[in-house]
Amino acid sequence: MGHNCSALTGDSGKKEEMSKVKIISTSHVKPGKMIGRKECQLVTFDLPYLAFHYNQKLLFYKCGEFEEKVEKLKDGLRVVLEEFYQLAGKLGKDEDGVFRVEYDDDMDGVEVVEATAMEIGIEELAAEDGTASFKDLIPYNGVLNLEGLHRPLLSVQVTKLKDGVAMGCAFNHAILDGTSTWHFMSSWAHICSGSNSVPVSPFLERTKVRNTRVKLDLSLPPNPVNGEANQGPQLREKLFRFSEAAIDKIKSKVNSTPPSESSKPFSTFQSLAYHVWHHVTLARELKPQDYTVFTLFADCRKRVDPPMPESYFGNLIHAIFTVTAAGLLSANPPQFGASLVKKAIEAHNAKAIEERNKEWEAAPKIFEYKDAGVNCVAVGSSPRFKVYDVDFGWGKPEGVRSGSNNRFDGMVYLYQGK
Repeated sequence: MGHNCSALTGDSGKKEEMSKVKIISTSHVKPGKMIGRKECQLVTFDLPYLAFHYNQKLLFYKCGEFEEKVEKLKDGLRVVLEEFYQLAGKLGKDEDGVFRVEYDDDMDGVEVVEATAMEIGIEELAAEDGTASFKDLIPYNGVLNLEGLHRPLLSVQVTKLKDGVAMGCAFNHAILDGTSTWHFMSSWAHICSGSNSVPVSPFLERTKVRNTRVKLDLSLPPNPVNGEANQGPQLREKLFRFSEAAIDKIKSKVNSTPPSESSKPFSTFQSLAYHVWHHVTLARELKPQDYTVFTLFADCRKRVDPPMPESYFGNLIHAIFTVTAAGLLSANPPQFGASLVKKAIEAHNAKAIEERNKEWEAAPKIFEYKDAGVNCVAVGSSPRFKVYDVDFGWGKPEGVRSGSNNRFDGMVYLYQGK
């Protein structure tokens, strides 16, 4: 099993927009039973993402009988939302101005859009390097998470293709991270495949990990309409596929001199992280004294004290940074860069997490998705997510991609390979 790695670099090359997608209908799906009024405060791990855009995922499947599939997806969604009801709610604020997720039985629920794109085929999508050509297959392009105050927290677009189905999902990143996203997707697929219940219920008590109440004075920009106008230079995108043999080669090269500070060798992730960071830095032709930052989003579920279950529903991630000069990264053997990544990951323990949270709570900073650092390479998603196991009863996906939101020069999305 290899990995797929989708990288972005700055470029002004034009991409042809795909306007072959026709919207047929929009409806809403609610939990299949009455749940009543529920309120859940957003915590320190959630709040920094309010100014990010909705997190977009695209899965495409080879199958027929579109209308039947859509009904099956909606039926399964009604069941899975009984447990994951926060996704059917809205963002809100309490009387002190603290953000929270609110759910009520009279809310709209999850938005489901049905569309057709009969000129687009599965092979075309699988071969596509960038996101521009499938932008219209995923809802909420350029939509800020803060807009969840007034619109659904999850929108799903199911599009009939020439020889299959595309599922474009837009999740509000202020209420969940990648681990929770794929927990939800696999649970939904499980129900659609014939199960009566979710294998592992989501752990919804966010305040168990942190209960500091942080008041934020945030409002939407005057014209939040699809933030397309001010997106900056167009980015060139490339999908790299790393076979198992290629990964073994990279890993053994990085481990030719094992890390001196411990006997534990560099992991696959650390080896691949160095490899991508090193080559992107070379391609940028930076001066030797120019700084370059490597950023990754670390799952903190097992790092916090006390640890939280894998099923914790929400954001439980931290951005971890490490920095060096471009000249040092290129002049030194691979162990130098890999050690920087390894040390940054290992240093982010419960104490470091606590300190970071306290510092943020004392002076809250709302990140924009492009605040990752100078000459940055940032890695999102994870090959640990079992994205190719999301089978709704008509086979595994032919491909899984991230959408065009939250992208900037140096952003990398890393998925398991197929």
